[in-house]
Amino acid sequence: MTADHYALVGDIGGTNARFALVEQGSSRLEAVEALPCRDYGNFEDAVVDYLRRAGVAAVSEACFAVASPVSGTRVRMTNNHWCFDTDEIRSRFGWQSFKVVNDYTAMALGVPHVGSDRLVHVCGGPGDARGPRLVMGPGTGLGVSALVPISHGWVPLMTEGGHVDFAPTDDTEMAVLRILKARFGRVSVERILSGQGLLNLYRAHAEIQGVAAPLDAPDKVTAAALGQADALARHTLRHFCEILGRVAGNAVLTLGSTGGVYLCGGILPRFLDFFLESPFRVGFEDKGRMRPLVERTPVYVVTEPHTGLLGAAEALGNPEV
Repeated sequence: MTADHYALVGDIGGTNARFALVEQGSSRLEAVEALPCRDYGNFEDAVVDYLRRAGVAAVSEACFAVASPVSGTRVRMTNNHWCFDTDEIRSRFGWQSFKVVNDYTAMALGVPHVGSDRLVHVCGGPGDARGPRLVMGPGTGLGVSALVPISHGWVPLMTEGGHVDFAPTDDTEMAVLRILKARFGRVSVERILSGQGLLNLYRAHAEIQGVAAPLDAPDKVTAAALGQADALARHTLRHFCEILGRVAGNAVLTLGSTGGVYLCGGILPRFLDFFLESPFRVGFEDKGRMRPLVERTPVYVVTEPHTGLLGAAEALGNPEV
C-alpha cells in the first residue's frame, strides 16, 4: 500500500488496540487488526508494529479513539498502562494532522455508518428520527456518549457518564452498594456495568446470599449463566441487564435522546439471546410519569465490531470534533 492515499485510524481500549487504514475522505476500513495492549510497552510501539504488519511505512494523518478523557495534549489511558503526548506522537511519526477523541465519542460518530443488518432491536419505537441519540455500552469500562443533530450531520458529546453514582432502587441493591462501597469508597455505575463490574456484582450477590463465589472472571460468570446450571451466575447476569436498562433510561431522560439508544461494546453480543429475554426492558421503561417517553424510544444492540474505527474515520473530516 502507498502511504499517500491512506490515513491511520485506531480504537484504543483497555484490553485491545484496533487499527485500520482508510483512504482519505472515505470511511471504508482496510487492513483491520486488533493488537493486545499488554503486548506493547507503549502506544508508539503498537503503532509501529501495526504499520509494519500492514505494509505501510508512513501515513500523513491519523485519528485515534481512546478510552480516557481527552483534554490538552497529554493522554493517560483509564484502564491500561499506556500514556502519551499528542504533540510528541505527531512529531515522531511526521503526521500533518493528528486527532485524538474519546472512545465513545468515536463510537457515537460510527453509529450512523453501521448497517441496519448490524442493529438488533431490543424494545421501543419508533422514536424521533431527528432526536438526539444515546450511545453507550459496557466493556472494559462503561462508555457513554450521544449524537446531537445539526443541519448537516451530528455533533458528538464527550462524556464520562459511566462514572455517575450507582443509584440503588431496592433493599438488595442497597446491600450491593454497601458491599462495593466498603471495597471502593465511591461506587460508580461502571463498578457494576463493565466486565470487571459483572464480577463485582457476582461477588456481592454471593455475599448477600451467604454462598460461595468460585468464579473468578467475568467470562466465567457469563458462561455459567448461559449454561443455566449456576443460579447465582444467572441471577447476577439478569440483574446486570436490569441495572443497564435503568441507567440507559435515566440517560435518555437526561439527554432527551428520543432518537434512540445504541448499545455498543463487546460484551452484550456475547449473550444476545439472554439479553433480549432479560429484565433490561423492565429497568429501561420503569420511569414513572416519563414511562411513555422511554417506551417510544427505540433501543438497539450494535453488533458491528468496528464501530469505534468507523467513528475515528468519520472524525478525521468532521469539523465539529
